[in-house]
Amino acid sequence: MALTGLFVLLLAAGAIPLVLSGEPIVLLAWVTVLLLAASLDLVLAASPRAVRVLRDGPSRTRLGEAVEHELTLVNDGSRTLRAVVRDGWQPTVRALPLRQRVVVPAGERRRLREQLRPFRRGVRRSEHVTVRSFGPLRLAARQAALGAEGAITVLPPFHSRRHLPSRLARLRELEGRTSVMVRGQGTEFDSLREYVRGDDVRSIDWRATARSAAPDDLVVRTWRPERDRRVVVVIDTGRNAAARVGDETRLDTAFESSLLLGALADRAGDRFDLLLYDRRMRGRVHGVSGAELLPRLVGTMADVEPELLETDWTSVPALVRASSTQRALVVLLTTAESIAGARGLLAALPQLTAKHLVLVAAVRDPALERMRAERDDRGSVYRAAAAERALLELDRLGDAVSGLGGTLLTAPPQDLPPAVADHYLALKAAGRL
Repeated sequence: MALTGLFVLLLAAGAIPLVLSGEPIVLLAWVTVLLLAASLDLVLAASPRAVRVLRDGPSRTRLGEAVEHELTLVNDGSRTLRAVVRDGWQPTVRALPLRQRVVVPAGERRRLREQLRPFRRGVRRSEHVTVRSFGPLRLAARQAALGAEGAITVLPPFHSRRHLPSRLARLRELEGRTSVMVRGQGTEFDSLREYVRGDDVRSIDWRATARSAAPDDLVVRTWRPERDRRVVVVIDTGRNAAARVGDETRLDTAFESSLLLGALADRAGDRFDLLLYDRRMRGRVHGVSGAELLPRLVGTMADVEPELLETDWTSVPALVRASSTQRALVVLLTTAESIAGARGLLAALPQLTAKHLVLVAAVRDPALERMRAERDDRGSVYRAAAAERALLELDRLGDAVSGLGGTLLTAPPQDLPPAVADHYLALKAAGRL
């Protein structure tokens, strides 16, 4: 049972005759009348438990996108339902409107539309729908929470998709689909063509030139990067991945980087594997390519949240070996701030670099650069000193990773995905992958 605002307002209005007459019995009579009216209103209200709730809406959406969800209320009772309905979505779904009024005659149904605009990844649920049924006088209401389970999977947004066309154009250059040809160690021979100004003279095929119909026209070999290489991405889902830099967590930036790299590697004909790990396997994508790759990647990432514990790096080399026995590009998307904080990672690097190309990619907080440049007062000078020390620690860590045979790449959140993709393309251009 719930009393409405109208009941409270009428109850307060009872103070007027009490003040005018000065008789307490007047107020008592007024309260009695209101209670009787509210009881009658409650009896005449339709039972909310005689209502069935049906759901209809998409099961998936991308983070930040708005989708429409429908609730259908079926009145199986014998009285007209006058109700306010509220869906029990989690607050991160941002369902609007929060409450909706509806009138459903007996034996009929009505549809209610709500807009969902989630602002957090993962599986977001609604366990029930609350129906508050009012009587004809709207003095009292009957309320019930009706079981109506709903769920929507909020996928990573893949904002870095905008960088894909320019990287694919660069990839087409490497593969010889345009006039710019690149030769690198370990690349595959593609074809012969006439020499044009700007070509590398080391690509001239003198035997083919001698056999050509016009010996004065030089013939050059064209090369394309090797295909069917291996790319293994390991995303650190430990506690450091929960830290926010800007508007997103480090883990979300790692997801964006792996999605862009996965799409690019798949177009290049390479095999792409993804591992989500802290102390246990949180998700894995293996042996998937083509049109199925991106849906599998975003589906695996959708409901993964950072675990508040330290990542066990000692198990990572074995996981990589299980994913690829061939030489591969291993990308470790993690947090890199200092040598002390990356001891476990540094201890595991020699096992990886002994066989694979290893890239350690991490988010760098752009606030450090701003703090280092601001020295207006005493407080900003201390902050600048702290920022300078943090950046020096990052440089030391980069030297340590290089000394163990790997490469450290750090960039602000919006720049890290294209930077990882560019590193991959540079390796392809150099013939190292």
